[in-house]
Amino acid sequence: MSIVEERWTELADIKDELAARDWFMGTSGNLAIKVNDEPLQFLVTASGKDKKKRTAEDFLLVDADGQPIDETQLKPSAETLLHCAVYGQTDASCSLHVHTVANNVISELYGDAGKIGFKGQELIKAFGLWEEDDVLTIPVIPNPAHIPTLAEEFKQHVNADFGAVLIRNHGITVWGRSGFEAAKLLEASEFLFQYQLTLHQYKR
Repeated sequence: MSIVEERWTELADIKDELAARDWFMGTSGNLAIKVNDEPLQFLVTASGKDKKKRTAEDFLLVDADGQPIDETQLKPSAETLLHCAVYGQTDASCSLHVHTVANNVISELYGDAGKIGFKGQELIKAFGLWEEDDVLTIPVIPNPAHIPTLAEEFKQHVNADFGAVLIRNHGITVWGRSGFEAAKLLEASEFLFQYQLTLHQYKR
């Protein structure tokens, strides 16, 4: 099995797991996994596909600029430039972007502050925060319709090999040094968002 086939299968398995959580409403969301460092190449979800199904057209191979490497009728996902930023600025190997009700509401509640922080929550350990006073801070950035502008804003918060950024009323992008780590960070983030929303309801 070639490296492209291995990475394809790994990303398809992650897609199946996230689809089972119903995190791809209306064909939203996109996933990517790095295939090669030099030159940079990665697989990314094809635009407009039903991610609840597993097909031979789920992903396409793109270059450092997010352009298809092979001749194809498929189009890379609209947010491919976000994945380009991750792989261009870090040693991450997988990045995931999903839209959920929880992360959209949280992004609106904390959008003016530009960030949300979590302290004393067990799930922040997924981000390597183990000390009692550690705080997980997730940036919340604006959501311009112009994707290159969004990518420039996003780049400012991509400074480690793993992390997460919320886009206001758009979704969350997480990345990690492996597919497992990226999926772990996404699950932890969504748990924390849902916890915070539930807490808000009880405090009203």
